[in-house]
Amino acid sequence: MQTFKFEAVDKDGQVVKDLIEAISIEDASEKIRNKDCYPTRIKPHKSVEKRKAKSKGGKKKKGFLDLELSIGKVKTKQINTFTRQLSTLLNAGVTIVQSLTILQSQTKKGLFKKILSQIIEDIQGGDTLSKSMSKHPKAFDKLYVNVINAGEIGGALDVILARLATYREKMQRLKQKIIGSMTYPVAVVVIALAILSGILMFIIPQFAKMFDEMEISLPMLTLGLVNVSNFMVHQWYTIFGIPVVIFIVYKLIGKIKRARLIIDRLKFKIPVFGNLINKSVVSKFVRTLSTLTSSGVPILESLKNVKQVSGNAAMMKAIEHIHDSVREGETIAKPLRESKVCDAIVVNMIEIGEQSGELDKMLSKVADNYDNEIDAAVEAMISLIEPIMIVFLGGAVGTIVIALFMPLIKLMDAF
Repeated sequence: MQTFKFEAVDKDGQVVKDLIEAISIEDASEKIRNKDCYPTRIKPHKSVEKRKAKSKGGKKKKGFLDLELSIGKVKTKQINTFTRQLSTLLNAGVTIVQSLTILQSQTKKGLFKKILSQIIEDIQGGDTLSKSMSKHPKAFDKLYVNVINAGEIGGALDVILARLATYREKMQRLKQKIIGSMTYPVAVVVIALAILSGILMFIIPQFAKMFDEMEISLPMLTLGLVNVSNFMVHQWYTIFGIPVVIFIVYKLIGKIKRARLIIDRLKFKIPVFGNLINKSVVSKFVRTLSTLTSSGVPILESLKNVKQVSGNAAMMKAIEHIHDSVREGETIAKPLRESKVCDAIVVNMIEIGEQSGELDKMLSKVADNYDNEIDAAVEAMISLIEPIMIVFLGGAVGTIVIALFMPLIKLMDAF
């Protein structure tokens, strides 16, 4: 038997600190739970730690595992699956260490498997799950850790993990939906530009050579087309360099706070895409805030986390105003309405949620409504892009054909 020092939360929400004898940390956790307490921290008593340190001959050296943990990043899908499975195991009554051990054994070799091994080792050493996860920001971000910590304090970790898993799965679906909606138009534009570039760089020069040999005076449209073709043939590197320069300038400007705010606000006004961008940003905001507040994370801490994951300067500024408003004892709805980032109906529903005391439920409903609107916006955008691309390609090809045939028609008229 060993002596363990523990901290726990009893059924009245009071923090309990005491010593307990048990065979292992799992056994100690079980005994604490039998006392109607939820353990938040268990570690060997100080005297035991000293004896272990002496037997090991001092501090453990940093090994290859620790060096390797700093390389790479864990995939979002892998974390989502882990969160859902961990929630299921805990709900079934399996202890946290046993659950993590099962999931670690099922994980393929790689960075995440090693992270889980380190987390298990830290928990066995007395750390809480949230504290051990906070040591691995490449796998578990601050939002994730704060939700886990709230679950540990509230004594409902399995329920909180289920909510967190649902939130992450919905956010992943939203991201995939937006990326999927962009894939088709981007692919069409790239193919169209490739075809037009091929015509301008390889076909037009042949016609230009023929027109020179025939000494035909070219119409303005044909002359302009030939000049564009010559530019692309002789200055082709600038065609590829301009997008790269624009991208670099965009990134540099984005580091300027004021400039990024203007750019992110302009994104909402882009034809066709602006509405989709706005809805995705608002959906992410309300979904994240709903998950955090329903999990027991304090509202001010929730707003800080939401700001970090919003990804849009206009929304970040609105969240800053909301944070200041709530800190001064005011509402969320007022500064959100002043920001003009969200539709009036969203602000009204949040206001109702605050007045009724069910803000988390109202936020969840708003997020679900926005997800449905995003689906409709994606379908509308794709249906609109198709005719636009057809008109664009038809117009471009038609202009080229007319420009090439105008000198030939002029030559035929001369005879």
